[in-house]
Amino acid sequence: MHELSIAQSLLKIVEDESKKHGVSRVTRVQVRIGTLSAVVPEALSFSFEVISERTVAEGAELDIEVVPARGRCQNCNIDFEVGSSFFLCPKCGGIASEIISGKELEISHIEAE
Repeated sequence: MHELSIAQSLLKIVEDESKKHGVSRVTRVQVRIGTLSAVVPEALSFSFEVISERTVAEGAELDIEVVPARGRCQNCNIDFEVGSSFFLCPKCGGIASEIISGKELEISHIEAE
């Protein structure tokens, strides 16, 4: 379960930022996770909840935004949402030459007291 190591990395970032800004308690952490990142949001939430006990982020809400996978067609250059394993353009049937979203794994916002 790699979500545990991801949760540990997120918590480390939250703790570092809290120290940098003199924060004593984090109440919410917003995270963006792409559908192609192979992260299970429920497993990440559970892992974060467990490892954040007795830290500045204890009890903090982990707000996860799932970012859909989008590709850009190599033929007609349109952007389109990519299905689970289909990287074909819905307009012309061309192949997505570029994945423009769906691989995200980032903290977008931290709320604190």
